Amino acid sequence: MTPLSTAFVILGAAALAACSAKNTGTLQGYVEGTYVYVSGESAGRLIERPAQDGAPVKEGALLFRLDDSNEKAQLTAAEARLAQAKAQLSDLQSGKRPEELSVLVAQVSAARTNFNSASDTYARELFLLERGVVSQTTVDNAKTARDAAEAQLQAAERQLEVARLPARPDEIDAAERNVAAEQATVDQAKIALGRRTVVSPASGMIEETYFEPGEQVAVGAPVVSLLPDSNKRIRFFLPERKLSEVKIGDRVSIACDNCPAGLTAEVTFVSSQAQFTPPIIYSRDNREKLVFRVDARPLDQAAALKVGQPIDVTLAGAPGS
Repeated sequence: MTPLSTAFVILGAAALAACSAKNTGTLQGYVEGTYVYVSGESAGRLIERPAQDGAPVKEGALLFRLDDSNEKAQLTAAEARLAQAKAQLSDLQSGKRPEELSVLVAQVSAARTNFNSASDTYARELFLLERGVVSQTTVDNAKTARDAAEAQLQAAERQLEVARLPARPDEIDAAERNVAAEQATVDQAKIALGRRTVVSPASGMIEETYFEPGEQVAVGAPVVSLLPDSNKRIRFFLPERKLSEVKIGDRVSIACDNCPAGLTAEVTFVSSQAQFTPPIIYSRDNREKLVFRVDARPLDQAAALKVGQPIDVTLAGAPGS
C-alpha cells in the first residue's frame, strides 16, 4: 500500500470512527501491513529466484541465490590450508615418524654392539696385562676405545629419546595458533558462501520481486518484498469516550464485505496520545472529537485479510457483539 492510499484510509477510518460507534456500535478500520524488503549482503549476479509475486512462502524457504563460485573457491582454499596446518601440528605433537625412529633404533643397536665388543677387548687386554703378556699402552688404548664406544652409545640413545618426544612447547603453541587462524578463515568463508543464499525470514506472502535471474544486484538492493503473516494488523480509531472499554489483550470482532463470519483480532496496541479527527470532517462537532489509534493482531482466518482492506470492528459488549 502506498503512503498516499494509506493516508486516505486513515483519514476515512478516523472520520467515521465517532459517528459509526455512536450509531451502529461498530468502528471502521482497515488492514495494515509492514513489508520486509529482503536483499543480499553483497553484490552479485542473480542466478536463482524461486520467489514469485503473490505466492505464499514458508519460513526458511529459498527466496533467491546469488552467484557463489568465487566464495566456493575461497572456501576450498581455506579448507586446504587448514588441513595442512593440522597435519603440521600433529607432526610436532607426535615426534618423528616410525620410519625415522627405526633408523635411530638401528643406530642405537649398532652402537651397543660396538660398545660390548670394546668392553670385551678391554677386559681381555687387562687380563693379559696382569700376566705380563701385553704392555700398559695396549690396555690404555683398549680402555680409550671402550670409553669412546660407550659415549657413542649414550649419544645414540639420547637421540632416540629426543625423537620420541613432541616438539618444544613454543613450537606446538605456534602451530596451534596457526590452526586456529586457519579455522577462523574457513568459518568466514562458510559465512560468506552462506550469505549468497537468502531464505525467507518468516512465513508470509511474496508481494513483489525486483530482479530477474541473470541480472546484477547491487549491495543492499532489495530482490524480494515480503509481507510476513505476523506483520499484519487491524488498525482502527477509538473515540475518547470509549477509551476505557479497550485494553491490550482484549478481543474484538471484525467483519468485511464477503468475509466469513466470526473473524476476531486481539488488541496489541492502544495509543497513549489522542489525535483530533482529521480535518476532512467539516462538522464542528466531529472536529472536536478525540480518537485514539488501536492496533489488533488478526487471529485464525482473519490473517488472510488483504492489506488495505476496509473492515468493521465491534468491541466486546457492544451491540451486535
